[in-house]
Amino acid sequence: MSDLTINTDLARKILTSFIHTELSRAGFSKAVIGLSGGVDSSLGTYLAAEALGPEDVLAVRMPYRTSSPDSLEHAQMVIEATGVESLTVDITPMVEPLFERFPEMGEIRKGNIMARQRMIALYDQSAAFDGLVVGTGNKTEILLGYSTLYGDSACAINPLGDLYKTQVRQMAAAVGVPEEIIAKPPTADLWAGQTDEGELGFTYEEVDKLLYLLVDRRYRPEECLEAGFSAEFVHQVVRRIQRSHFKRLMPPIAKLSDRTVGYDFLYLRDWGT
Repeated sequence: MSDLTINTDLARKILTSFIHTELSRAGFSKAVIGLSGGVDSSLGTYLAAEALGPEDVLAVRMPYRTSSPDSLEHAQMVIEATGVESLTVDITPMVEPLFERFPEMGEIRKGNIMARQRMIALYDQSAAFDGLVVGTGNKTEILLGYSTLYGDSACAINPLGDLYKTQVRQMAAAVGVPEEIIAKPPTADLWAGQTDEGELGFTYEEVDKLLYLLVDRRYRPEECLEAGFSAEFVHQVVRRIQRSHFKRLMPPIAKLSDRTVGYDFLYLRDWGT
C-alpha cells in the first residue's frame, strides 16, 4: 500500500486549483455537486467549497424512497461542516412511472434509471444555479467501468478521477471528512442493502493494488501473477478494464471529411482566452 500513499497537502493544493482554474476557464465561478453522503461526493464537496467558497457551491441530495437514512444524515453533516448551499430533490415520483411501465425490470435497470434521473436533476440545477457540474467518480470506478454512462459518470470536470478509492480515503481524512463517512461500506445506494464491493466481488483495497500495477506501473498480467495475485482475479480485472473502455471515450465519429471533429480538428481549449 505504500505505493498508493499520496502527499495529501500537495494533492489538495492541485485539486482545489484545478477546480477553480477549470471553472474559470469555462467562464463559471460556481459548482453543483451531487452529494450522496458517501466518501467520494463528500470529498468533492469539501474541495469545491475550499476552491470556490461555500456560497458558490450547491450540494444536491437526491434520495429514492429506499435510500438509507444514513445517506441523508451523512450528507447533512457535510453540508453543515462546509457551509455550502444545499437542496434535496426526491427522485421517487420521477422514476417510478417508468418502473411501473416495465414490471419485469431488474435492479440493474432500475439503478441505471435512478443514476440518470439524478443527473437530469443535477444538470437542471446547474442551469438554475449557473454553475458547472463537478464529478465525483474515482480512478478505480473509472477503470472498472463501475458507473452509469450519462448517469453518475456525467460531469463538466472531475477533480477525483486520478485518485484510487484508497487514495480518496486518504484525502478525505486530510481535509476533515468525518470518519463515520470514510469508514462506512461504499454504496451507490441504488437499492436496499446494495454495496459496491458486494457487486464487484472484491474489495477496493485489493483491486487498487492490482490496478496500480497494471495501470501506473504498466505491469503485464503475467507479472501481476508473479507479484502474488491470482490468475482469476487478474483476468477478471483486465477484462473489466477492456470491456468498459467505451465509457472512457467520447462517442466515436465516423470519418467522412478531411477535418473530422476529434480526429483532425482538435480545438484548443484556451483559444480566445
